[in-house]
This record gives sequence, C-alpha cells and structure tokens, in this order.
Amino acid sequence: MRLSDLQFDLPEALIAQTPLEDRAASRLLVVNRETNEIRHQQFRDVVDLIHPGDVLVMNNTRVTALRLFGQRPTGGQVELFLLVDEGHGQFVALARPGKRLKPGAIVEFEAGLHAEILADLGEGRKRVRLTSAGPLQEALAQVGRVPLPPYIHEELHAPERYQTVYAKRAGSSAAPTAGLHFTPEILEALQAKGVVTAEVTLDVGIDTFRPVAVEDLSQHVMHGERCEISPDTANLINHRTGRLIAVGTTSCRTLESLADGPGRVRAGETVTQIFITPDNPPQVVDGMFTNFHMPGTTMLAMVASFIGLDGLRSSYRDAVSHQYRFLSFGDSMFIEPASRGV
Repeated sequence: MRLSDLQFDLPEALIAQTPLEDRAASRLLVVNRETNEIRHQQFRDVVDLIHPGDVLVMNNTRVTALRLFGQRPTGGQVELFLLVDEGHGQFVALARPGKRLKPGAIVEFEAGLHAEILADLGEGRKRVRLTSAGPLQEALAQVGRVPLPPYIHEELHAPERYQTVYAKRAGSSAAPTAGLHFTPEILEALQAKGVVTAEVTLDVGIDTFRPVAVEDLSQHVMHGERCEISPDTANLINHRTGRLIAVGTTSCRTLESLADGPGRVRAGETVTQIFITPDNPPQVVDGMFTNFHMPGTTMLAMVASFIGLDGLRSSYRDAVSHQYRFLSFGDSMFIEPASRGV
C-alpha cells in the first residue's frame, strides 16, 4: 500500500471545531463490510444496528495529559505538555522551546505553580518537578488546559466533552474519540437488548498525531502504545455468540495485538506497534465504529483493511459530499459486519 492511496480532498470547513451539545446527535454513515453498501443514519440508530449476543468493545482510557503555559523568570514563554505522572509532583513532559530548558531551569505559571527542569530525556521530553503554594492538583486544575488535537483551534469550555462517558483508566494524551458519541442511555439500551459490552485499555500517545512520512507504508514504523485485555474481557470475547465490534481504532488495535488465533484473544498487556492494513487485515474484529480521519493517516489504512481501498474511497467521497463533520468532534462511521466472522 502507498501513502498516496490514502489521500483525498478534505475541505477545512468540515473539520469539526466543537462537540455537539448532545453526544448522540451526530450522523452515522454505515458501510456494510461485505457489500460496501452505504446508508446514512443517525448515531442513535446503533441500538437497532447491533444484535443480541454481539460484543461491543470500548477503550476505557482517560485523558490525563495537561497543557501548561508559563514563562521563565527572564520572560520567555514556555509550554509544558504533561504526559506521564510519575508521582510526588514529578512528571515527564514535552517542553517548548525544549533546547532552552536545561536541567535546573525554572518555569513560573499562574496560581503559584512552578516547574523545575530535572533532566533532558531527548526528543523534546523533560523530567520536571511541579510545586505550588497550595494543593498541587488544585493548581493543575486551575492552570491546565485540555490537550486538544492540533487541528482544533477553538477553546473547549466543557473538558468532560473530550472524555468518553466510560473513561476511567488514567494515562492518555488524546481521547479515543469514536466513543465520544455513546451516552449512558444508549449503553443501557444496548445491554437491555442483550448486547454484551466489554472494556479494554490502550493509552493513546501524542505520536498519534504525527503524520506518515514514507510513501511505501511497509516502511512505516508505528509508535508504541501500552494496551491491555483483562481475563474477564477475554472470556467474554472468546465465548460470544455474536459479532465482535470495536469502538474505535484503539480498541481494534488492542484486540488485534492480543489475538490468539482467528476470532479469539488472550488476556495480557503489551506495548503494541501493530499496523493494520489491507496487507495485514484484522483477524479478530468483525466490525468497527470510527470517526472520519485526516488524509494520509494510519487510521485510514485500518478502515481500508475492513472495506478495501474502493470502499474507503467511496465512503469518504460520500461523507464529503454529504458534508459530514470530520475528526475528533465530528460524526461517526460504522463498518457493519454482514455476519459473524469467526
């Protein structure tokens, strides 16, 4: 597969800048995996589209990264992107401008918050220690900003809208956005229908926004992301009577990374670098919910692994012509399995 296979014209006006007030009010483009038939529906229709006995797998990670904007005592502006909380006020952070922040440097923020650079970890990453006049978490809540993707330019006034309603496991730098459409009411209706819901964890890294830099995708190296399947989730999946449907590319990556033969998974934890493409198609997952992605991304290659390049092109051409909202706060796509694929 070539990077040029994943290119298309995306009008900037279709990139959603804010979430809808109602999570479930988004549109839903349904593509049948077997026939590539396209249907235009509403996200609330998911209760009708998923069958009793199907297993719906969601990534329960929670975005805990924060952006801090401050300055050095000399007046130079500094941004710290807190990635990993190592405890006791110590964090791994991306720093800008990184080259000027040497160990021992101090950065001042609002609310009496200070950061000391402890070590240079390479690639713009620093180990920092944060201190504040009062409780540290209160200062971070006051000063920190939600780390929205770089293509979103408007401020998010309700930070919980960049979290799924089932987010619980801390550790991500970005949200698994395919799950943002689900509401407690929809999940309750699915369970009442006999749909099995299960959770996995994949900590979404900041590298998810880095563009692919090679034309030959067989030469692309995926960044590593920690993922985990619990014994209870593996048992639900391996003894299901229906289809296995992933909510988002991160859930799909987790399931495929811990595949244990066709249609089966094993419990465990790993750092995955799996790259799902038409040349390396899914072995476990039958269908998937996903948002609409940027041109030239690995997520598009995953979509093509389910419906082929022709299916990818036709569905995205339809989405653009019908003015679907794209990316994190945009509309949803359901790759519908025609039958159980195990």
